Amino acid sequence: MKRITLYLLLFLIISCQKKKAEISNNNNMTIRNGQVIIPANHPVLQKITTETVMEKEYTNSITSVGTVETIPTHYAEIASPFSGRVIRSFVYIGQPVKAGSPLFEMASPDYFSIKKDYSDASNDLQLAEKNYHRQKDLIKYGVGIQKELEEAETEYKNRKYALSSISSALQVYNSKGSGGRLLIKAPISGEIISNTVVNGQYLKDDASPVVIIAELSKVWITGDVKEKDIRFINAGDSVSIQVNPYPDLKITGKVYHVSGIMDEATRSIKVLIECNNPDKKLKPGMFASVIYSTGSGKAIIIPASALLQQGSRQYLWIKTRGNQFSKRFVTTGKATDTTVKITSGLQPGDMIVSQGGIYMPDMK
Repeated sequence: MKRITLYLLLFLIISCQKKKAEISNNNNMTIRNGQVIIPANHPVLQKITTETVMEKEYTNSITSVGTVETIPTHYAEIASPFSGRVIRSFVYIGQPVKAGSPLFEMASPDYFSIKKDYSDASNDLQLAEKNYHRQKDLIKYGVGIQKELEEAETEYKNRKYALSSISSALQVYNSKGSGGRLLIKAPISGEIISNTVVNGQYLKDDASPVVIIAELSKVWITGDVKEKDIRFINAGDSVSIQVNPYPDLKITGKVYHVSGIMDEATRSIKVLIECNNPDKKLKPGMFASVIYSTGSGKAIIIPASALLQQGSRQYLWIKTRGNQFSKRFVTTGKATDTTVKITSGLQPGDMIVSQGGIYMPDMK
């Protein structure tokens, strides 16, 4: 009896193994010798799409994150060069201005005092210059004294330097005005992006800027490139820019500068990209993706929908012949939202399931 029971148990085990190896668990699909065989009228065939793998032109690239910034020469922060009270403001946020346009006017005793110093220094210079020329004439006709000429020359140079210093103070921020009134003018052309000037407010000469002008038709994008990739980046290289608010906007730029210093903490190097920004869509402070081209060649590129995951490995379904399919593990390279580069596991001419692979039976 025991022997009969043992034979019966052995028969059942062999039958189960044979059934597992040859008969599918999914509506008459069968698995035999590592191949999935799908009957011609099976509904899964309507859900899958196949395509033949071919090599395609492929551009290798590096992507880094960057931040949009103003170009320093296209940006100006204006504060009052003298203490005083605002009389009138001429600008508002968003207003375009030309270099030399009036921004605001203020009454400033300090400005009036410096203008008086300028007037006094100008008169002193005229007197010193006349005395100097007079001493030169006396020496020329043999009745002068050399020491007095030298003293007159020194006095003339000192007065000239003093007037130059005061004149520089009056030219701060291209300021002009009459009496004690000070007219502050725009040092660059651009757009008013910040304005905190209020009529009647008192400004100190060490106060923070009250007007900011930026010319945003061109901007910089600063990004970090890893040490291992910096050999691919050179000044003048063309790059592609992507920003989240405008995913379909095609933006190009050029590498303006590659820093000569590496950040030891991140092992990366700063790269400046210059971009045209005619529509002002790139805003300072906005994040951007910078794509650097590192060369091109041929590679096998497949739809991302064809790739499936098993643990830490990735695989595809390969159509071998007829309606027979086999699982093949592959190694992948760079991926986008829609495509994946295959570095090993596929050859040109292989036919893959590009969509619908999830409907295939599980083969561990």
